Amino acid sequence: MVYECMDNLLCDEVWLSNNSENTFEEVGDFVVSLKSYENKEFEEAFTLYLEKEASSLPEHNYAKYLHSNNLFLPRCRVIQWLVKCGSHFNLSFGTVFLAVNYLDRFVSICQSNDWKYWMLELLSIACLSVAIKFNEKSPLSLHEIQVEGLNYSFQSSVILKMELILLKALGWHLNSVTTYSFVEMLDIHFFQSHLYQKLISPATQLLLQATLDQKMVEFRPSTVAISALWCSLDQLYPPTADSYIAYILRLLSQTQKDDIIKCHELMQRQAPVCCENHHHCPLSPTTVLFNT
Repeated sequence: MVYECMDNLLCDEVWLSNNSENTFEEVGDFVVSLKSYENKEFEEAFTLYLEKEASSLPEHNYAKYLHSNNLFLPRCRVIQWLVKCGSHFNLSFGTVFLAVNYLDRFVSICQSNDWKYWMLELLSIACLSVAIKFNEKSPLSLHEIQVEGLNYSFQSSVILKMELILLKALGWHLNSVTTYSFVEMLDIHFFQSHLYQKLISPATQLLLQATLDQKMVEFRPSTVAISALWCSLDQLYPPTADSYIAYILRLLSQTQKDDIIKCHELMQRQAPVCCENHHHCPLSPTTVLFNT
């Protein structure tokens, strides 16, 4: 999957329909299927993802831990490197988001008070290597992975040891629910393939921004994913957003609904993310790729 600037996209959303009793609302070039029946297949998948999500989360108070240990800026930097690697090697977005998930879970589990930047770089290399082995068809050598942008270089034997430490810490649970996998699940169930391709790009841009936003760390992947789709539909076609989000919110608890509304409001602002020492982590994927 090519990482590219994803601006000025148009989207003609069509909700899948195979029931003659469905009602339809034609607006411009859109035909939005407002399902008059319960989509059992989707609701089962949605519930399953929410259940799996619980085992894919960092430890409680992770955002607070990052802030108290001045780790937010270093975390931004290694995530930027992960995204650059994704572009350089044409990796899937799913692989990059898995690597970020492994990174956050490991850091939250360790709860070390003495992180050095070289440790985070070593960990990020191990996370990406494991994610590639798990999610990509073609492996990369550990030498290849260490592309330009790292401050340190590590021997393969050291990285392999770090991989084993990582795997043990994660309990060998690698099939994580990420913001990106959640967005894919939502899109696949609701939109035809050509419309899915148009919607996934702006949503992915928002997800990349969210990985660099300290406030977003507090939210579950499902919350960030639904908010990203909401924002994308708000921008591309507001009437679709209303019916889509209304259907999704009916499946959630009040607490989850409140979190989505809060997350959605934060995404809409799209302000620069303030990091430690008054640095700013770039929000645009284009900036992430070419300004680090």
